[in-house]
Amino acid sequence: MNPDIDVLLAEINATRPVLEQVANKWSVLILTVICTHPARFNAIKRRLDPITHKALTEALRRLERNGLVSRRVIASSPVAVEYAITPLGQTLQDPFVALVGWAKDHGRAIGAAQLAYDARMEEEREPESA
Repeated sequence: MNPDIDVLLAEINATRPVLEQVANKWSVLILTVICTHPARFNAIKRRLDPITHKALTEALRRLERNGLVSRRVIASSPVAVEYAITPLGQTLQDPFVALVGWAKDHGRAIGAAQLAYDARMEEEREPESA
């Protein structure tokens, strides 16, 4: 194999654990919700409907563990928890904006490709008439 490709593949494999933590759909959406101002748990949940309570809790814990989100308990009745993006998390704003822009620019092309693929697969599944 080409040595340059070997190096590239090694770099990609080395980044996989980080990408798995950051690039999943809930992480991207959560960070997008709190990128401009902190938000309470229930406000995040409402914005990301249909995320489940459990999925949001797990995603926020993962983001906090990775240093991308900070958690602050607000002494109120009832107690509230507010989440804010950290300076490290803020560094993802430009890549996320680029990703969202790409999705907006190419969403129709992706949809058309999916429809064409599904139609081809359906044709292949139909029994041949003899």
